Amino acid sequence: SGLEMLRVAVTFAFLLCSASAFMPAAFAPKSLGLRSFGSQSRSLRGGCEVKMAEITPNVKFDTIAREWRFKWSGDNNKQSLVEAQNALDSVIKEVKSVKGVKNVQRVVCGGCLDFKVVTALSADAWGDWEGKKFAPEEAFLAKVKGIKGVSQVRL
Repeated sequence: SGLEMLRVAVTFAFLLCSASAFMPAAFAPKSLGLRSFGSQSRSLRGGCEVKMAEITPNVKFDTIAREWRFKWSGDNNKQSLVEAQNALDSVIKEVKSVKGVKNVQRVVCGGCLDFKVVTALSADAWGDWEGKKFAPEEAFLAKVKGIKGVSQVRL
């Protein structure tokens, strides 16, 4: 059906893309085919005009997110979850102070045992944070990798 073909096409397109495909065009390799922050803009609430990067004529963005994720264990009264939250608490102020951060979300699923931290920031600030190796990413991931019961740590 048409809906199934659309789902397959979207899934295929997603698999072809990497996180770097969502960076501002100014920082992206020309091979990605991103259009620059040129003349495209969108009017948001309050009449504010925001320049948007463009991947295709109908896909524009001004926000990029970085996700840290892993699995925790229900063993020992969910001790790995307790320690993972403590690890996040130890870096959350630093994450929120990154220039351009719009919000930070912690998502926990008690069914599939996911722990995710999603940091959204303005597209024009992405390159600066990337240049700093997404600090404090390395320290946070090192902490959670050392927690008994944590597995599948990845970006």
